[in-house]
Amino acid sequence: MFDTLTNRLGDVFTRLRGKGRLSEADVDASLREVRLALLEADVNVAVVKSFLARVKERSVGTDVMKSLTPGQQVIKIVHEELIVTLGDEAAPLARPASPPLVILMAGLQGSGKTTSAAKLARHLKGKGKRPMLVAADLQRPAAIDQLETLGTRIGVPVYVDRKAKAPRLVKAALKEARAEGHNAVIIDTAGRLQIDQDLMKELAAVRKVAEPQEVLLVVDAMTGQEAVNVAQGFLEYTEITGIVMTKLDGDARGGAAISTREVTGRPIKFVGLGEGIDELDVFYPDRMASRILGMGDVLTLIEKAETAYDQEEAEKAAEKMMRAEFDLEDFLEQFQQLKKMGPLQSLVSMLPGAGQALGDVQVDDKDLGRVEAIIRSMTPGERRNPKVINGSRKRRIAAGSGTRPQDVNRVLKQFSEAQKMMKAMTAGKSPIPGLALPGMRQGKKR
Repeated sequence: MFDTLTNRLGDVFTRLRGKGRLSEADVDASLREVRLALLEADVNVAVVKSFLARVKERSVGTDVMKSLTPGQQVIKIVHEELIVTLGDEAAPLARPASPPLVILMAGLQGSGKTTSAAKLARHLKGKGKRPMLVAADLQRPAAIDQLETLGTRIGVPVYVDRKAKAPRLVKAALKEARAEGHNAVIIDTAGRLQIDQDLMKELAAVRKVAEPQEVLLVVDAMTGQEAVNVAQGFLEYTEITGIVMTKLDGDARGGAAISTREVTGRPIKFVGLGEGIDELDVFYPDRMASRILGMGDVLTLIEKAETAYDQEEAEKAAEKMMRAEFDLEDFLEQFQQLKKMGPLQSLVSMLPGAGQALGDVQVDDKDLGRVEAIIRSMTPGERRNPKVINGSRKRRIAAGSGTRPQDVNRVLKQFSEAQKMMKAMTAGKSPIPGLALPGMRQGKKR
C-alpha cells in the first residue's frame, strides 16, 4: 500500500543525503516534495500541514544546520514526527478489573468486521487467553454463518441465537462466558451500508448490556479518506476506544492509515495485512513509520519467523546446512515455513532498504507456488538426489506441475546456487554474489 509513497520519499532523502550543508531553502524544497508525496498518498490535508510544520520547525534549527550530516538529521526528524502522527506508541487492549475482557466490534458492512473479530480471537488465543465469539450481527444471516465457520477453524466457541434480539443475546452470551471460564469475549455487531439512526440505536443497546472495556471500530483502508470520515461519523454517536485498520495489504495509497490517529484522536490498535486468519498484527507506530520511510521492520519480521518456524525443525535444517546435506525435501519444508509468515512482498518490505536494493525485482507468491508444485511433482529419490533428473524426467515433472521444462531447470539452478552458498558459508567464505531467490524475478513492477 505504501510502495509509491516510500519510493517518492526515498528519492527526496537520497538528494538530502548528498548535500554537505543544508540551507533553509534546501529544507523548504525537500518539504515541498514531501508534501506532494503525502497528498498524492491521500493523507488528510490538515494532517500534512501539521506534520510539515513540526518537521520544518525542527529542521531549520542551529543543531541541524551545523550538523556534519544535516541530511541524516532531517530524515531522523521526519521519522520521529511521522511516529508522532501515527500515534507515538502501540496502544494495548484494556485490562479489566475482573474477567472477561469484553470487546465490541463496530463498523460498516464490507469493512471486514466479522473476519477481524475472528482474527482478534485467534490473536488472543495465541496470547494464552480463552476467547469466546458472539454472533450479534443479526441483520445479516451470512455473518453468523461466517463467524461460526471461522470459529471452528481457529478452535474458538461462537455463541449463536438466531431468534433472540441482539441485547438479550449478548446478555446470555456474557453469562455463559463467565460460567465457562472465558476471559475474553468478542462481540460482532450489526453493520450497515452507511451510518444511520437504526445502526446507532442497536449499537447503543448492545453496548449498554455488554459494558465493554474496548469498542473497536473496523475501517477499510482501501476506502482512503472515506475511512477517516467513517471513523469521525461513528465518534459523533458513540465512544470508540480504538481502531482496527483492515486491508493494509491492498493497492490503495495508504493515506487513511497515516491520517486516522491524528484526525480522530483514537489509536489504531490492530491492522489487517492479508486475508489469512492469522494476518492481524498489533499496530506499532514506530515500525510502521520505518516501513513507510523504507527503513524496514526487522522486529516484526523476527516475530513472524519465531511464530512460524518450529524450533526443533529449524535446528535440524541448520545442522543439515552445516553438513552440506540440504536436499530438495528440506527446500520444500522451508517453503512451507516461509508461507506461514505471510505474503512474500510484505516480508520483503520489512527488510531495510529493500525497495532501493531490489530495484525492479518482483516478489510474487505465484512464483513461489510454482516452485513448490515442481518440487512436489518429483519422486522422493529425485528430491534427495536432483542430479538424476534428466531431460525426460524434467518433462514429466513439468507436466505434473503444470509448468514448462525450463521452469524445472530454473528451480534446479536456484537450488544448486543455494547449495553452493551454504557450502561457502560453512567453509567461512562469502556467499556467491548475485544469488537468485525462489519467487523473485526481474521485470517491471505491476
